[in-house]
Amino acid sequence: MYLHLGQDLIVRQKDVIGIFDLDNVSSSHITRKFLKQADQAKQIALVAEDIPKSLVLVNIDGRTTLYLSQLSTATLQKRSAGIGFEHESGGTRWQKKWINWNE
Repeated sequence: MYLHLGQDLIVRQKDVIGIFDLDNVSSSHITRKFLKQADQAKQIALVAEDIPKSLVLVNIDGRTTLYLSQLSTATLQKRSAGIGFEHESGGTRWQKKWINWNE
């Protein structure tokens, strides 16, 4: 299955590590430090024409990329059809369930 992150970007769902609400994760100094390091390593890709609302962490062939999407976490979850994702606390955060990666 594939997940459309916005604009012309589609990723395989099995490559998605997590989908995070950007407002929630950016409030932590640890996350801001992580985002700064990812930016310096050129691991962040903007997939938004508007202000980004979500952060999608993807690992493709051992390379981690952080996609900033203008789509909300709720919209991305709906697009994923709920496969492999579990809802947490009021629709603002999503966490990948443990799955068998060999399938």
